[in-house]
Amino acid sequence: MPRTFPHAFAAGLVGLALTLAGQAALAEAPERTDLLQIEEALVRAVPPVSTTTAAFMMLHNPGERDLAVVDASSPAAGITELHNHVDVDGVMQMRRVPEIAVPAGGSTELAPGGLHLMLIDLVAPLEEGEEVEITLVLESDETLTFSAPVKRIEVMGGDHHGHGGHHHH
Repeated sequence: MPRTFPHAFAAGLVGLALTLAGQAALAEAPERTDLLQIEEALVRAVPPVSTTTAAFMMLHNPGERDLAVVDASSPAAGITELHNHVDVDGVMQMRRVPEIAVPAGGSTELAPGGLHLMLIDLVAPLEEGEEVEITLVLESDETLTFSAPVKRIEVMGGDHHGHGGHHHH
């Protein structure tokens, strides 16, 4: 019998570890799996004198119905707007959009040169490495709140690798 105690004890520890790991995974899982999923979120690092910045991310819709982001907010900014870059007579301009659609089973990229969130009237300078809380509002009035790190973004030679607004719905 002396040999079974270490094995039972080790098995108990493994069981406890798996239970705790499962609980941690559950705590991090979204409440609904059919709701919008946010990946690769980041807020552009800007000089301390700048009063605006942009947030980028990948929005995934694993559900069977189309979703649309219709509003956003952040305690880091007085105003948060949904924007897109559009070509107006050969000049790229930023324009506010009423919604950002994410098709059922599909994804929509928010990236430099395309769809993005504008954070306007920053309440304090954002430093690289800080986390910015952002809340997205869906057309169903459901909300998703997440944190995005502040990072420096390099856009090389104006080539946005197809990140223009033409392929978004």
